[in-house]
Amino acid sequence: MNAASTTNAALMARRQAAIPRGVGQSHEVFIARGSNAEVWDVQGRRYIDFAGGIAVLNTGHCHPDISQAVKDQIDRYTHTCFQVLAYEPYVALAERFNALAPGHFAKKTLFLSSGAEAVENAIKIARAYTQRPGVIAFTSGYHGRTLLTLGLTGKVAPYKIGFGPFPNEIFHADFPNALHGVSVDDAMASIETIFKNDIEASRVAAIIVEPVQGEGGFNVAPFDFLQRLRALCDQHGIVMIADEIQTGAGRTGTWFAIEQAGVVPDMITMAKSMAGGYPISGVVGRADIMDAPAAGGLGGTYAGSPLGCAAALAVLDVFEKENLLARSCQLGQHLMASLQAMASADKRIAEVRGLGAMVAIELCKNADPHQPDANLAKALAATACQRGLILLTCGTYGNVVRILVPLTASDAIVDEGLAILQASLAALA
Repeated sequence: MNAASTTNAALMARRQAAIPRGVGQSHEVFIARGSNAEVWDVQGRRYIDFAGGIAVLNTGHCHPDISQAVKDQIDRYTHTCFQVLAYEPYVALAERFNALAPGHFAKKTLFLSSGAEAVENAIKIARAYTQRPGVIAFTSGYHGRTLLTLGLTGKVAPYKIGFGPFPNEIFHADFPNALHGVSVDDAMASIETIFKNDIEASRVAAIIVEPVQGEGGFNVAPFDFLQRLRALCDQHGIVMIADEIQTGAGRTGTWFAIEQAGVVPDMITMAKSMAGGYPISGVVGRADIMDAPAAGGLGGTYAGSPLGCAAALAVLDVFEKENLLARSCQLGQHLMASLQAMASADKRIAEVRGLGAMVAIELCKNADPHQPDANLAKALAATACQRGLILLTCGTYGNVVRILVPLTASDAIVDEGLAILQASLAALA
């Protein structure tokens, strides 16, 4: 293969000819290699990675301990299907998550392949346990791309356009957002409205909530909101599911974000950074709830793959060895302070928000938070990429720029990336 055929432009042309347009791509860049928080494209250009594969690389690109664990596992066996021939790493990983998840009660854990699978199975388990059909999710929430998880997702474009109808008995309540005038009382009242207008509480199997909305714009759920949700679920016998697919694996400073609210959900869904870039997801929850489906009702051909289990076990070890939860808190404080300094000088930044190292800026026009500026967010990501920084946008209106830099990134790399972000924003003034 000659060099001309492996430029970013040449590969983009091949991509467009071979791959459906529905598979989006944030940047017209093809990676050749990655190391921790840096990547190099096929033309040899270096970038700082503030995207982390959409929150998948909390331990960075190609962490040596994780890579070695996977290499060791490859030499033993790569697949058996756990439901046919079981293997110890799956059991060991379940034991560790059972101990790690909040709550002083017996727990069990199921492993799958993707975040959407984890959410689907959590809903299945809740329905089996309660014998109820209904599910309540929230506006601006994101839970996956399968039909059931799209039904749960509270954002139409681009995820839901043209794919309906979606499963029924799914309802959306308001998610608190102080910047846009939605209080915790408003959010709780919207659930009561659902009980009055759409489905009685006694027919609701589960309420699913992200402790920090990911794709929705890094909106942090107020702790009292999560506490009131827990009380509401207890009152009506509803299963509370925390979707920690993006917030989990230490991104917010605790392994699970909901720990910081002092709330114990009945089930937690997890994926993304739990295995440092290798496909695996999971559901951990109360043993009595997790045991509700009949034998054979859960699983999947690739669910809880040996390679994913080996990688996830190594990730847990790396977090302990490198004290990454403390690093997440320290990194988050640094990101918040740096971005708030930018915001004080630039009224296009409507808000800096986040929890731990899950941090974002919301952009607006005319210093008015109610005038979202999606064009500026898109231009900022593009300009930063040209200058060597990979950023992602998100939010209901596409006007939020999120930072998901690996927790293992050095302070020097983080500061270099922040300087590029600031210079890129200034260039668009």
